Amino acid sequence: MIGYATLGTNDLERARTFYDALMATIGAKRLMEMEHGFTMYGTGWGQPAICITPPHDGQAAHPGNGPMLALVMDDRAKVDALHAKAIELGGSCEGRPGVRGEEGPQAFYGAYFRDLDGNKLCAFRTGPA
Repeated sequence: MIGYATLGTNDLERARTFYDALMATIGAKRLMEMEHGFTMYGTGWGQPAICITPPHDGQAAHPGNGPMLALVMDDRAKVDALHAKAIELGGSCEGRPGVRGEEGPQAFYGAYFRDLDGNKLCAFRTGPA
């Protein structure tokens, strides 16, 4: 249902450098780059994507308190790798990788981090190890 989600940035080149390296960890890359800064990352056309951009109104971008972008992974190792890469690139940890709740068929394995602009993201895998 979701086509793409957009995160604001106040330093486009710094954000592009961060997301170029971060998204490569899960096989995603830049799919679109527009003159005013809108940059889309994904694994392919027709798949959900993440976009970064300076705000259209020219005002400063501000991360919200509560909003979060969650990225589904197909195995727990990718959750670990994405979280580790985000921290390596200067992001901040908001919750180390691990199971939230109990193990089992619906186990939620997640890791939380913020990008360089303070936007909160989660990488997660639902299901057994």
